[in-house]
Amino acid sequence: MPSMDSLLAEVSRHHYPEPPATPEQIAAFEARAGWQLDPDLRAFYLHCNGAALFRPRLTANYRVLSLDEIRRGRAAIRGSESDKDGPASWYTLLYLQDGDYILADVSRKEGGRYPLLDAFHETFPDPVETRQIAASFSEFLAKALASGDDFFWLDG
Repeated sequence: MPSMDSLLAEVSRHHYPEPPATPEQIAAFEARAGWQLDPDLRAFYLHCNGAALFRPRLTANYRVLSLDEIRRGRAAIRGSESDKDGPASWYTLLYLQDGDYILADVSRKEGGRYPLLDAFHETFPDPVETRQIAASFSEFLAKALASGDDFFWLDG
C-alpha cells in the first residue's frame, strides 16, 4: 500500500484539497468530538482540511469532510442523537454525493487506526448493511484514488 505521504501528494497534485487545518483547529475538533484523530487522519488534516476527489466539491462523488463538518453518523443520516438511530461512536468522514457517508468507528482501532464503514442512508444503522470497507483511512484513500471515481467497495 502507498505511504500516507504519497497519497497526500497525489491528493494535492490531482484533486481538490482545502487548505490545511491548524494544530489549534485539530485540538478544538478533538475537544468537541471527544476522541483523538488517529495518525492517518491527523496527517490528512494537517495536509488539507477536507478535499474533493476527482471532481470539484459540488459534483464530487468523494468528498472528505472538513473537521467542522464531521459529526455523529446518526445525526448526519437520521437527524437524531438517539441510540436507536446508530452508535454514538460512528462519525462521518466522507460524504458520497448521494446522501451516503463513509464513517469512522472510533470505538475501536485496528493497528492504531479507526476502521471505516459504508453507511447507506436507506438501511442505516443496520449492522449488516453498515459494514467495514477499510481497516484505516490510508487504506480507504489508496483504494479510492485507484478507483477512477468509482465506489470500489460496491464492485462485483
